[in-house]
Amino acid sequence: METSFVINLGDQAHVPIISFSATSPTLTSLRSSYFFQFAQNDSSQVKAASAVVKAFGWRQVVPICIDTLHGRGVLPFLADALQEVGTHIPYLSVISPSATDDQITNELYKLMTMQTRVFIVHMTTNLCSKLFAKAEEIGMMVEGYVWLTTSGITNRLTSMNSSVIHSMNGVIGVQTYVQKTRELEEFKLRWKRQFQKDYPLIVGAELDVFGFWAYDATFAIAMAIEQVIGATSTFAFQKPNASNKSTDILGSFPISTYGPRLCKALSSTRFPGIAGDFILIDGQLQSSNFRIINVNGRGARTIGFWTPHYGLVSKMSSTNSTCHLGPVIWPGESLSVPKGWEIPTKGKKLRIGVPVRDGFTEFVKVTRDPTTNTTDVTGFSIDVFKAVVDMLPYALPYEFIPFAKPDGTKAGTYNDLCYQVYLGNFDAVVGDTTIRANRSLYVEFTMPYAESGVVMVVPVIDTNKRSAWAFLKPLDWDCWLVSLCVLLFTSFVVCVIESQSIEEFQGSVAQHVWFSFSTMVSAHREIVVSYLARLVMIIWIFVVLLETMHIQASLISKYTVEKLEPSVTNIKDLLRKGENIGYIPTAYTYEMLKQVGFEDSKLMALGTMEAIDEALSRGSANSGIAAFVDEAPYMKLFIARHCYKYTMIGPIFETNGHGFVFPKRSPLLSDVSQAVLSVMGPEKMMNLEDKWFKNDSNCLDFTNPIVSSKGLRICILFAICFISSGLGVGMTSVAKFTYYKYWRRYPETTDGPGSPTLGQSPKHTHMNSVSCDSVEQPALSTDRASPEIAPASASSEIAATTSSYKTGLQQPFLPHA
Repeated sequence: METSFVINLGDQAHVPIISFSATSPTLTSLRSSYFFQFAQNDSSQVKAASAVVKAFGWRQVVPICIDTLHGRGVLPFLADALQEVGTHIPYLSVISPSATDDQITNELYKLMTMQTRVFIVHMTTNLCSKLFAKAEEIGMMVEGYVWLTTSGITNRLTSMNSSVIHSMNGVIGVQTYVQKTRELEEFKLRWKRQFQKDYPLIVGAELDVFGFWAYDATFAIAMAIEQVIGATSTFAFQKPNASNKSTDILGSFPISTYGPRLCKALSSTRFPGIAGDFILIDGQLQSSNFRIINVNGRGARTIGFWTPHYGLVSKMSSTNSTCHLGPVIWPGESLSVPKGWEIPTKGKKLRIGVPVRDGFTEFVKVTRDPTTNTTDVTGFSIDVFKAVVDMLPYALPYEFIPFAKPDGTKAGTYNDLCYQVYLGNFDAVVGDTTIRANRSLYVEFTMPYAESGVVMVVPVIDTNKRSAWAFLKPLDWDCWLVSLCVLLFTSFVVCVIESQSIEEFQGSVAQHVWFSFSTMVSAHREIVVSYLARLVMIIWIFVVLLETMHIQASLISKYTVEKLEPSVTNIKDLLRKGENIGYIPTAYTYEMLKQVGFEDSKLMALGTMEAIDEALSRGSANSGIAAFVDEAPYMKLFIARHCYKYTMIGPIFETNGHGFVFPKRSPLLSDVSQAVLSVMGPEKMMNLEDKWFKNDSNCLDFTNPIVSSKGLRICILFAICFISSGLGVGMTSVAKFTYYKYWRRYPETTDGPGSPTLGQSPKHTHMNSVSCDSVEQPALSTDRASPEIAPASASSEIAATTSSYKTGLQQPFLPHA
């Protein structure tokens, strides 16, 4: 208030007002062209303080400030800086500048009852001395507490009493950084000599940064005056207009004629000062580098620096923005970093609300003993939470409080239970609470410890129809048709290849068809001679063998194993058919089903597994249900009890799983979430699931075989057989084409009774020699030059040879030894 008054006075008199100690950011809002702040603005240090908080991972901070404009002016900037690093301010402690020791003590006791143990102190040095003295007295300067002070306190450490500094052991402070230079050291020596000369009784006095700013301010004023006035030694003032009869006392002040020129000269003043480069922008000194100190013993030591460009660094010359601070000695001479929060007063336990369930008590079960008036809480969710607490690096006392009415019944829905945490009636909620978007508006959830998803449970039916024509089911009708076509084509190929060698293959079409079907069971009487035909038959019989094995395995599976399939696979089918569907009364699935389009008349609330089983067994047509919709963990438990009757379909809706509930920005949240991830390991979670969700001994695991002709790729085998038969036909056709077109046109003739005649191959000649020894084979003369052979004679010989060739083909085939 005094500063604002003086600034207003300077505006009226046109006299520059210069301050080297006023650091409040509220002064810049006055927008006075005659005010110059030659000190570091408090708003420039909040980034450094938030960087320290972020470096140690503290999630909550309580500011303690003096109840003045100086103290409150920095709070908006501090809150914004902390919010940027994810830190919350749960409470603001404001202490009056005239507070007594008892008032300070009461405020400190109030802070002790809270969880937060990180405090940022922003006040004058006089009030700060009283605060730390009382904090040490009541036990708040011990291990687990964190105290962070702003530059207004740390900049004056050299002027504080040693007892006050001793009470501040372990404090971390943000201090204005002043670079050590030769000019600064020379100035400090000159100042000490002059001070001891003027005040010989004061020993050990030190000059702090406010003294440096005062010296630079005086130097800047001298430079500006020399520039404006020059050799003139006096200032000229102009008296106000005499006709002005205003009653305002400021209206009678004389006005400086040099004021505007002095303001302009000060604004443009630049020089290397002893506190750093002297640069003014909008009347504000530009100095924003800070030193991070740790108070120990009788002084302070540097643990790091902060700059606007690189953030926290170990040295001012460093450009590594990821550098960590040096080692810190915390309150209580502790070397371990405080976690920033503690369970408040000794003996106070965490109040944990648990839901009261009518069914599916394997998750949470509340048992009340009326004789002892005690409550026992058990279940899968409870055991998971206990395992999580065991993983925490510190003790966490707690007690379970059922969310129930005086008669023991449930007091509301899960939404109501979560809202109790927001109201402060519970410190947390442990149970099968689903992570939902509407709940996260006022509470926070840990990492999920159970899987997510809403599923649908429906009855299973046996789809194996054991009719008289079931032997046709292993193959589709397409495969049966392909099999028949390949069978006929293969027999045709074999007949074509062997038709000129064996009499049996020259019969009617009926004989060829009989040969085709007889090859499937190896009942054919014909002997296949050609190697090409044998290759085709080998491939065909191999395919028949595989097809027979496939059909045999399929029939065995169909007549010995049940093929269980769900009665319905889509919730839209239930809606279209108008079927009834069940849900748990207190679950949020009711709203989901309403959104899908189900009417209330088609929805049935069922709370226990027995009721669900009975309704599903009756079916929708008999006042039952066709399906039941709920979250996957509950339905897995239900299926484990009735594994042969029902199956799960889905998830039909996506959810985020089950988690534990904590208040917004709770310091426990991150530690508990990390512990949940550790408990989610396969061994621990499997043991808990086996304990609570183990299948009934009579419920054995089984799998439903799915038989399909596509499994063995029968059609691919048919294709291979078809290709091999086609190649056989093609090779036979090529051989015949080559024979008739080239070989018969240029026959070879040789003398002797065993030589081939016109139109005969060596093989055919061999057959004639075996089966027709009595037939004479007249030889033709090879003397082409002899004209004595008549054409008629040659024709008769050719006819006789051809007749002999045909006679040999009609004889039964006898293998040649």
